Amino acid sequence: MRIVLGASDFGFGPISKLTAISRALAGHHRVLTGTTIRADFARINADAFDEVVAPRDSSPTALDGLILDSDYVISVMDADLVFRAVALGRPVFYVDSLFAFWQLRREPAAIAELCAKVRRAGFGTLEHHLGGLSPHERQYAAHLLADASAVQNFPGVPERLAEIQRVYDGRIHLTGSIVDEQSLAVAAGSGAGPDLLLSLGGYKNFLLDFDHNNEYLRLIARWMSDLLADWPRFERVVACSGGFAGDRAGSVSVGDRRADLTCLAQPAFMRFLASARHCMLTPGLTAIHEATVLDRFPMALPEEHYGHIVNLAGLRGTLFAKCGSRFADMVDNYAVPDHDYQGTAAIIAQVAPLLTDDAAYRRFRRGMNERIEAFVALSADERATGAAELRSLFHGERFTELLGRLLPVGATARSTS
Repeated sequence: MRIVLGASDFGFGPISKLTAISRALAGHHRVLTGTTIRADFARINADAFDEVVAPRDSSPTALDGLILDSDYVISVMDADLVFRAVALGRPVFYVDSLFAFWQLRREPAAIAELCAKVRRAGFGTLEHHLGGLSPHERQYAAHLLADASAVQNFPGVPERLAEIQRVYDGRIHLTGSIVDEQSLAVAAGSGAGPDLLLSLGGYKNFLLDFDHNNEYLRLIARWMSDLLADWPRFERVVACSGGFAGDRAGSVSVGDRRADLTCLAQPAFMRFLASARHCMLTPGLTAIHEATVLDRFPMALPEEHYGHIVNLAGLRGTLFAKCGSRFADMVDNYAVPDHDYQGTAAIIAQVAPLLTDDAAYRRFRRGMNERIEAFVALSADERATGAAELRSLFHGERFTELLGRLLPVGATARSTS
């Protein structure tokens, strides 16, 4: 089969999941479509795809020929790709790792009715009926229009799944961690890794970027030398992020101890995640799932964007949330609106002074040291218990088994019609 693969361009979460899916589809012809951070990630994981195609323009019709030439479409949190596929009569499987996160202005039944109107009137009317939906509501609608979809488990997901199933009798499946099983299998036998691995994810989204609104990346880069100075036990530190790829990579040394700021291919990153003595990560769901599948217990770094705050709140009461670092504990008068865009903008604005106000930066440095001190003091049993606690919240059908069950059925049903 010829399969078109697409993902939203918000950080590394969606594209890393898509890469994991693509690796599980060896034997099919796998065509990744996308630009920006998706193409960046694909370049350093080129073995996972047979083709990488960047549309010539940003219009929806730029993808039409590619979709029409395919047998099946898989989208990770790219609702527009789902809509294009169904409009062109191609079967599409939608994968969503943030199902509990979407903020809806409309009632689920109202969104379901709009999707029903599309089905009755024909997919040529899709944008007419769905054009007024918010970006989060479009994600919700993608579940209702896709041939099948999967939602990665997380606190709040089972409840929302029950909610959507009350207004829609479709194929939406609860799955466990969506991770790169091939890379994880290799990583499990890794040798010695760095003393400390920091995972900052892809960083790029609707506001954050490598060259603007990049205060968080600059703060981490500034902190690296102080981290080495304050923690002699960390002789080798590796900080990974899309923001440190290519010519943005760098290193910092204090004596014979060193911190590298880099971006690793997925298998290499997984090996470090499995073997690092300690690991810290910004609390994105993909990173948390990957760590717990490897039986690692990480410390949460402060939030890059609003979604990270929501993720930690969803895990309240767990050891992971209790041990996590937050800007609220290190920045005076810290306040973040309960809104994806506005909340992220507020974080950017309140992180910026840490780069120019020495007193504010010292408070951040002191707060991080306090969190790290408590984290490294955890016993092996406490860490194992913390990782198991997270895994118990993420249970669900193994994703590769779900994919194997659904993909041939969906492809046969529509591609031969």
